[in-house]
Amino acid sequence: MKRGILGGALLGFSTLTAACAPVVQGGGPLDLPSGLMETAQVTSVVMSSDWVNAKSDFADTFVDEVQEELRGCAYGTYPLQLRVHVEEVDRAGRLEVLLRGEGVHRLRATAELVDPARGGQIVGRYPIEVGTQAGGRVIGVLGDRQMMVSEEFGRALCDAAFGRNPRRPGPHNATRG
Repeated sequence: MKRGILGGALLGFSTLTAACAPVVQGGGPLDLPSGLMETAQVTSVVMSSDWVNAKSDFADTFVDEVQEELRGCAYGTYPLQLRVHVEEVDRAGRLEVLLRGEGVHRLRATAELVDPARGGQIVGRYPIEVGTQAGGRVIGVLGDRQMMVSEEFGRALCDAAFGRNPRRPGPHNATRG
């Protein structure tokens, strides 16, 4: 099959965000088949949530950071879609971090990997809960809390679904592996 400009663009990441209704079907954890772990590429991300205690730009930040992490661990060619329902976000307060010098940002969500070629069949489901340090007084006050916790979620999803850390070893990689 010949791919034109549009066909090639469809293989790139596309971003979709939803506001309220859960985009995940739900159910128990389901590991990706081993063949998909090696050959999959996530071509789109859809995010939903029920909470209202987040800035309106959280969905955009979340999708961008998760996509960035997935580029480093799901680098195959078989297209899958990712649907994530964020159940809870708890960001350390800036004043708390300034006074105490520490804090933790937490996120709990369910991620489902969907195969569009099989009529939207769910091929992987991962309930994930992450926490990441606020980064001390300076980063805790000035840092992007949404970005930090979203990036940590992306790394946890890479580890759970694809069995690899999206970041190469080095000082820029705060995660194990």
